[in-house]
Amino acid sequence: KKNDTVKELLSLLKVFVISFACFWLITKFLFNPVIVDGISMYPTLHDKDRGLSNMVGLNFGVERYDIVVVNSKDNDTEHWVKRIIGMPGDTLRGEDGIVYVNDEPIDESYLDADYIAEKTAEYGHFNRDFDEITLADDEYFLLGDNRPESKDSSLVGPFKEADLISKGVLIFWPLNQIGLY
Repeated sequence: KKNDTVKELLSLLKVFVISFACFWLITKFLFNPVIVDGISMYPTLHDKDRGLSNMVGLNFGVERYDIVVVNSKDNDTEHWVKRIIGMPGDTLRGEDGIVYVNDEPIDESYLDADYIAEKTAEYGHFNRDFDEITLADDEYFLLGDNRPESKDSSLVGPFKEADLISKGVLIFWPLNQIGLY
């Protein structure tokens, strides 16, 4: 009976080690777990939304308006979820509440028009004004969808390509927010 108990414990340990190794490999190389902290991407993403973000997808490049997870500008252990507005080589500016990319106002049809009106009434603007900036070959300009309440490139400057961790977010909790963003 002692032999059976030892075999069962070793079997349980083996399952635990294999499960941990699989989880580590998946979260290290394939999917980044995401917990949205704050309202900078509201109403697209909500505070405390939980999901996964695609790390492999970065190998196939990113496009303007993709949602990405990046290393924060504040510390090495924190990550931010933002939307790509400016691509390498673009020239951007925020003027009179409008964001211009290469002298053209950007199309922000992905944003909720009612929410923009509400925040414009509250703050007098939706987008912050910022000085013109031309991005280097490895830089991206990232904004939160909740512009008046987002710490993003309009305040902290562009992000380097090396700061990008993953792209897209598959929200799985809470259930009423399930979706790919």
